[in-house]
Amino acid sequence: METLTAFLAAPISLVIWAALVIPSEIVLLADLRRNNAHLMSLMKLVWALTVLYSGPIGLLIYWSCGRKEISTDSLPRRAFRSVAHCYSGCGLGEVTGLIIAVGLLQLSTPWVAGITFALAYVAGFALTVGPLMQDGVGFNKAMWDALLSETPSITVMEIVAIGTDLTLSGNAGIADPLFWSSMVVSLTCGLVAAWPVNLLLIRYGVKEGMMDPRNTEHAHG
Repeated sequence: METLTAFLAAPISLVIWAALVIPSEIVLLADLRRNNAHLMSLMKLVWALTVLYSGPIGLLIYWSCGRKEISTDSLPRRAFRSVAHCYSGCGLGEVTGLIIAVGLLQLSTPWVAGITFALAYVAGFALTVGPLMQDGVGFNKAMWDALLSETPSITVMEIVAIGTDLTLSGNAGIADPLFWSSMVVSLTCGLVAAWPVNLLLIRYGVKEGMMDPRNTEHAHG
């Protein structure tokens, strides 16, 4: 743990991360434009954020689960698409919460955890409710469906992510490389932890999972 923390505290850790994320994002955007422009705008945003948070890991998930070029669909692939959808919103809330609670307000650990979890939950929840209502689902039903389908995934994701971040970052402030590198590691840990939760939720019919990318009909041009 001390060795990992020492590495994350060094500025080179952020340089290495940027060197991984930037090419991954370029590859993603090029493939979305060239080969998968038919995907819904929301899913394009989901994949862009997933790669932004997790770099080559996010790109690997997209490449194996989110493209029309996949040879076949499966429960594990559906679970990865579902967790990416949740992850994109929750990650945005988590990053915002940490910047506000630690960087701006310099609050104690319980407050940091509480505010970060709340913002992550709201962001992840909104990313589910909004599309449901756009599809014609009433507000009350959309809220109830999102509550049942997303709460387990968000809860596990954020407990792992926030716990990892607070463990690694210690008392690091927003100007410290450790603050940002710990956030990066924690986000990906949350993604990994939430995947089996989404797999079980889809398997037992609690949530449907995201559409097979080979069957989407949102063609461009």
